[in-house]
Amino acid sequence: MSLHYLELTTESPRDLVPRFFDETALTYDKIIRWTTFGKDKYWKDEIVKKIPPSDSILDLACGTGILTRKIAQKFPNAKIIGIDVSKSYLEVAKIKSKLEQNISFVRQDAEKLNLNSKFDCITSSYISKYCSPKVLIESCLKHLKPGAKIILHDFLYPTTEVALKFWNLHFKVLNIVGYFLPKWREVFIELPKLIRSSNWLDEYEREMKKNGLTVEIQYLTWKSSAILTGTKII
Repeated sequence: MSLHYLELTTESPRDLVPRFFDETALTYDKIIRWTTFGKDKYWKDEIVKKIPPSDSILDLACGTGILTRKIAQKFPNAKIIGIDVSKSYLEVAKIKSKLEQNISFVRQDAEKLNLNSKFDCITSSYISKYCSPKVLIESCLKHLKPGAKIILHDFLYPTTEVALKFWNLHFKVLNIVGYFLPKWREVFIELPKLIRSSNWLDEYEREMKKNGLTVEIQYLTWKSSAILTGTKII
């Protein structure tokens, strides 16, 4: 086992957030589209399909606002708030979202939400693996109306032989590509390690059930990602 891998296992996934996202905002949309072979769009469309009729929706770790804008376009009369800890990502999100008048962007930590408001739905794509399930779910529940939903999406480490071979090859290629994209090199090295070590789906499912939510799981693209939906019982 390499020293580099040992270094990852001794730090919190949250410590990777500034290392991954401090200098990548301007190229994020292109990179996520390219590295997922366009599946990011499909995954986010599937998230939006699960959102119930809503007057207010909160998008956690909204990044450059890809999912936030999709939500705003489907629910033009709803109040949409996107939050993120990264100032640079929020600046890009605001520029890209000028046409959507129903979006507000706020710089906050999803684990320390303090919005003084409750929502019909809380969504997020890719946040789960970085956060404590207990802390994040408790934070969400404080901002959730009765009968509302929490919808979380993130990567999974594939379990089928074919998918696993493709997954490993994909990240080997990205490791090489990282030499030509220095701001993304650490992401391409450390992200597959984080995905392999994360058990976010089971952990969040247990936490949701512990807090009385009904749970639904949708696996996507050879189980390389999943959407976990928790509904707060009235």
